Amino acid sequence: MKTLIFKCLGTAIFTFALLAGCAEKDGSVPGVLTAGMADKSYVPPGELDEFYGFFSGGFSGQLSVYGIPSGRLLKVIPVYSQDAEKAYGYNEETKPMLNTSHGFVPWDDYHHPHISQTNGIPDGRWVFGNGNNTPRIARVDLTTFETVEILEIPNSAGNHCSSFVTENTEYVIGGTRFSVPIPQQDVPIESYKENFQGTISFISVGDEGGMDLAFQILVPGFGYDLVRAGKGKSHGWAFFTTYNSEEANTLLEVNASQKDTDYIAAINWKKAEEYVAQGKAKEMPATYAHNVYHEDTHSATSEMKSSVKVLDPKECPGIIYYLPTPKSPHGVDVDPTGEYIVGNGKLSADMAVHSFDKMLSAIERKAYVEEIKGIPVLQYEETLAGTVSSGGLGPLHTEFDDRGNAYTSFFISSEVVKWKVGTWEILDRAPVYYSVGHLMIPGGGTVKPWGKYLIAMNKITKDRYLPTGPELCHSAQLFDISGDKMELILDFPTIGEPHYAQAIPADLVAPNSKKFYPIGENNHPYHVKKEDETKVVREGNIVHIYMSTIRSHFAPDNIEGIRVGDKVYFHVTNLEQDWDVPHGMAVLGANNSELLIMPGQTETLLWEPKEIGIYPFYCTDFCSALHQEMQGYVRVSPSGSNTPLKWWLGDPPS
Repeated sequence: MKTLIFKCLGTAIFTFALLAGCAEKDGSVPGVLTAGMADKSYVPPGELDEFYGFFSGGFSGQLSVYGIPSGRLLKVIPVYSQDAEKAYGYNEETKPMLNTSHGFVPWDDYHHPHISQTNGIPDGRWVFGNGNNTPRIARVDLTTFETVEILEIPNSAGNHCSSFVTENTEYVIGGTRFSVPIPQQDVPIESYKENFQGTISFISVGDEGGMDLAFQILVPGFGYDLVRAGKGKSHGWAFFTTYNSEEANTLLEVNASQKDTDYIAAINWKKAEEYVAQGKAKEMPATYAHNVYHEDTHSATSEMKSSVKVLDPKECPGIIYYLPTPKSPHGVDVDPTGEYIVGNGKLSADMAVHSFDKMLSAIERKAYVEEIKGIPVLQYEETLAGTVSSGGLGPLHTEFDDRGNAYTSFFISSEVVKWKVGTWEILDRAPVYYSVGHLMIPGGGTVKPWGKYLIAMNKITKDRYLPTGPELCHSAQLFDISGDKMELILDFPTIGEPHYAQAIPADLVAPNSKKFYPIGENNHPYHVKKEDETKVVREGNIVHIYMSTIRSHFAPDNIEGIRVGDKVYFHVTNLEQDWDVPHGMAVLGANNSELLIMPGQTETLLWEPKEIGIYPFYCTDFCSALHQEMQGYVRVSPSGSNTPLKWWLGDPPS
């Protein structure tokens, strides 16, 4: 007999006496890697992973990139959070990316990455992601793996059910988790049912990726949790889960659990487009930021927008319908054919699967139960395709493989359950450790899943890794799903709290990856293209240092004539034109971060010396055998000093 201590049902710890009868027929123990299984995730040194996996960081505000199946961390991409490693949000070029109507906001809660699609298939161009706290949508360019655009979402609070794309990336769609007065006003919280509303937002995406808030739809003051766009036959529709249809404003764990069902909101965005074209949308004043990083100048700009088009369902019939679904649904997922819509009701042991065809028929026949603020509620049985019975406890999310199977995460019973689409029979179940939230199959929400691997993203990690104090990293568990049974092949820790991830084959991304920035295309206003262009320019108390860096020196590396109280801008251009040769730059007394400058790029550090003295600066990224010698000095004289401004590399000027 062997005793195993393990975490179960979210909070309780149980001691199991593991008898021979507890093992599987092949002798394996659930959750334990068996001989040979780990080989399926092993990627030998010098070989490359099959897939890129893009994991949201949740409260880290970042997007992390992992190789799959190895689980190797490849990069952390700052999106909504300042990142001193890359100077994102610290250097002058990227500070505008974090501008909002609330001012400079250097953090957000990033939940749901979603990859751009063409014909319903991920195309590897961009990853979109939501800012949950200060409502925002971001776009990451997968040629550079950098954040290149952030659009603030007005009339919203808790931008949770974002950011999910339509079949051809016509729109990034999202909705509000926390309903609020629209427009905002000072009203009693107790007037929730009278004064609070939500919005559904449709952000158009241009051919080059540029985003624009095309229109919003006003909706009742429920919580809008997650969304999936239709595909195939359901193209032109989007499906949102809702909770708190009671419109409670206190103790929601009780007061938002009174009804038997909540709803899936089915939105006909093609119909909404028609109403917008007909002029039915009202122009509503709204202040929100649109931030764009321009690759030619290596700099971001921020523009403040002032209005948005809004549609009201009461005046635009046919754009939204409610489908009753089991209580407190979290995820909503559409199978690869676009016919089946799965509602994952957290408070039900059974999962309702809705039929798109039956929904259209119910709409045609007006099989309504009631209307809620102009929105028809369809009869439950009229849209029901089938029920997955007794799958587990606390269903959250469903993904699909390429063989007609679905996989659902169950938070409370800590397991992933495999079932057959169409027959609704349960085929397999696998324990996970512990309290699984999202799960991901590469392409598992699209028309073309790559059904080889499944990753469970677990909320609790107790006993899986070495202890690191009160807080443990979150756990991702990789399963091989190519056979009839799910087989655990790897555990690996993750950054922040991943709420969702997406993965695509590496060959859709890697061939387009930028290696360096061509120096001849650098149009940064303070760039240099060669060392003899470097200089120092004073404009009152503003000093611009046009600096270059190359293995293994800065030019200039000695500067005099800086005064206490000056604002000194180090504009540093990396003259390298070789892949993977960044240079860093830091100066004593700076109140921000280092710079990390990619080959051919220019970045700017603002430095405000407060005391006289000699201040060293140096390269922070080990770049050559003479990296330690890559340094320089700035002399700071008193305010008002007549110390001449001069600079040099090598022999000082006479």
